[in-house]
Amino acid sequence: MPSLIEAACRLGYAARGAVYLSMGVLALLAALDRLPRASGAGEAIEAWARWPIGLALIAAVGLGLVFFAVWRGLQSVCDADGHGTTPKAWAVRAGQLLSGLVYGALALSAFELLDGLEDVREADETGEMRAAAARVLALPGGDRLLLAAGLVVLAFGIGNLIQGALQDFGKRLRCAPAVCARVVPLARLGYAARGLAILPLGYFLCQAGLAARASPARSWADALQALEAQPFGSTLLAAIALGLTAFGLFGLAEAWFRVIKPAEAISA
Repeated sequence: MPSLIEAACRLGYAARGAVYLSMGVLALLAALDRLPRASGAGEAIEAWARWPIGLALIAAVGLGLVFFAVWRGLQSVCDADGHGTTPKAWAVRAGQLLSGLVYGALALSAFELLDGLEDVREADETGEMRAAAARVLALPGGDRLLLAAGLVVLAFGIGNLIQGALQDFGKRLRCAPAVCARVVPLARLGYAARGLAILPLGYFLCQAGLAARASPARSWADALQALEAQPFGSTLLAAIALGLTAFGLFGLAEAWFRVIKPAEAISA
């Protein structure tokens, strides 16, 4: 049983890597004007539906994302990585719990896509984001809640930048030094790029909260497009795209090399 759980966790890392790899490639094509716009995670998965093996790939990635969400829960609630109970550790574990919720929602989106493939459409992630923002604004103190959500997203982006610069990624990998020397730079570049890519998303959520209107909220893809609209934006988007691709490759490497001890987490 422990080996099966470990295999499921590794499939989860591979699924996350595949999503980011696809996002990075699509963002790079957008930066090079080969595509009209960058894509968010849901749109990247939806693009696979047009491939001959797209259905199988979406199903496998959706299942893998479910496993990854569960693993994130073990990391957060059961402290599977042994972070401890210091304030810094609780912050890391809270981030893992939030990550698990996000990937669980992405897995649900993948399965919903499979269920409705006879009517495949272009994903309207910005419309969905604004609808979600409107629902939050309808709650008592909704503007403050939306502002708080934006600040959390900004903090997550900044945290990724700090992780990319300071975290010792090699300590959780079981691989030869020569292999780690190639894998760790992918992690550093990937986390930094993901942090930069997330910051505009948080900014637009904060704008929506401050204005108490849903219209400023944007999807991740449109937030990236806002970056491209800035001076030297295409160059910046291309750099972020390469970083997201590196993050995806690091995810595939984690699927193979990461130290995973689910049995210890469950028994703790």
